[in-house]
Amino acid sequence: MIDQVDIAHVLFLDIETVSGRPVYDELAEELQELWSIKSRQLLKRQEELEEDEIAAYYEERAAIYAEFGKIACISVGVVYRNADDKRLRVRLKSFIGDDESQILQDFSQLLQQHYGDPAKFFICGHNIREFDIPYICRRMVVNQLPLPAMLNLAGKKPWETKHLLDTMELWKFGDSKNYTSLKLLAAVLQFPSPKDDIDGSDVGRVFWEERDFDRLSLYCEKDVLATVQLLLRFKRMPLLEEEQVLHVR
Repeated sequence: MIDQVDIAHVLFLDIETVSGRPVYDELAEELQELWSIKSRQLLKRQEELEEDEIAAYYEERAAIYAEFGKIACISVGVVYRNADDKRLRVRLKSFIGDDESQILQDFSQLLQQHYGDPAKFFICGHNIREFDIPYICRRMVVNQLPLPAMLNLAGKKPWETKHLLDTMELWKFGDSKNYTSLKLLAAVLQFPSPKDDIDGSDVGRVFWEERDFDRLSLYCEKDVLATVQLLLRFKRMPLLEEEQVLHVR
């Protein structure tokens, strides 16, 4: 199947998520109680947790749960063939900021305008079926935004969601127990590592404390670029060189 996918019809994406509030104390009282319950479940603890332990765990883990976190950045990549030299290029762009609703609206508009037909176009990312896509959909519901056709997945059968290309699933080859990071695949398949500045544990600090959105968007775009390179490896096509990559600001 992968050989039949036109890479120019693929929207590559990655998201970065942060806790819904900078610190646990800023949560509404009801959400504080619900996070306390969630923390005990995740830590497999029967006894009540100390408040400082709950607060620390919130800063460490809340971002990965759509009920307690939010999307800080959606980065996308589009591959096209240059008219002059016929070489492939990739254009990378990020939707980022404090206003999650606006990020989601801008991303949804991109899908509706250019990737409206799930029978023709694809969305590609690493572990998007388990994380990125469900997270985006849940946060769209929270923000009361309509789901575009590419994300309208409720009740769909597996063969009706073939437009979601998950590079981690491609690497599994049916092995349901295996998880392989994008960084490891970059090393094994010999393309540039997606991360060389910050890692996932730094995202909340960079967003809430440093307010360095440019740094965060570049970090996210590197994951998108690595996913492009990974799909090129699956298709046995040449990797992109630095001059073939354009970051749009």
